[in-house]
Amino acid sequence: MIYLLASILLSVMLLLNFRLFPRYNVNTVQAISLNYIVCFLTGYVLLPSDVSFTLDFGQTWTWVALGIGVAFVITFLLSGESTQRNGITATSLANNLSLVIPVCVSLFVLGTSGRAFDGWNYFGLALAVVAVALSTYKRPVENVPDQASKRGLVALLPVAVFLMYGFTNTMINYMNVEYIAALGISPVVVTLTMVVGAIMAGMVLFLYRLVRGQDRFELCNLAGAVTLGVPNFLSFYTLVLALSAFGGNGALVYPLYNIGVILVAAGVAALFFREKLLPINKAGLALAVLAIALISWQELI
Repeated sequence: MIYLLASILLSVMLLLNFRLFPRYNVNTVQAISLNYIVCFLTGYVLLPSDVSFTLDFGQTWTWVALGIGVAFVITFLLSGESTQRNGITATSLANNLSLVIPVCVSLFVLGTSGRAFDGWNYFGLALAVVAVALSTYKRPVENVPDQASKRGLVALLPVAVFLMYGFTNTMINYMNVEYIAALGISPVVVTLTMVVGAIMAGMVLFLYRLVRGQDRFELCNLAGAVTLGVPNFLSFYTLVLALSAFGGNGALVYPLYNIGVILVAAGVAALFFREKLLPINKAGLALAVLAIALISWQELI
């Protein structure tokens, strides 16, 4: 249980970083671009002594993993922007409810759900989509067309986070089924390969913005990369340890993890940042917890 709690807290720390970056003048894009170097170094230090890491570009899975790494950067950029514009609660909801996407792919495409879904499970999937819509609702700005348009685009950020997290998690699941399990590849090696892809994409973005004069390198951005990169890797690492501790029962661990992140993030947002939610947003928060419980009620009981 300690690994599961650690993973929940570390995941909330990622959102806290995004929320605090503007306060300390940290450039979010630059911190995200550089954080994957810190993430890789953290993972490399934790690499088991009997496992070596090399990049084999002759393998299909290597390119798939690198592509997932690029998607990580895009997802993180959207998550950072959404956290700063919509708050921690809405972004964490969109992030954690994205489990609907890999669950549906596992059910209807890969056929690896491990159990048959009943009516309550499907009802939970439908509620999850409704929860995202309700939790990200923003009251329209009256008589200000431009502002209303901007608010509409801002409200779509959590939806983009929902879709991108769902895509990356689906691809990770695909990777696990098609390559890790089938070929016996070490999950640590695959994870580090994904991080290398993220480093490549991050450095291209970093250098592009420097050359264009959109950014300049400052130590505070490097500090932001460290505070982001360490919990970024450790949140995933402790989740893997939690899965091992629960005998690989992802159907139990993931719902507990997602519900935990949603509730802790909402509590932190209300306590420290005074984030105000509309009644419809609070209804979305409650529905999110109910949806995840319904999706995995068989394991939770």
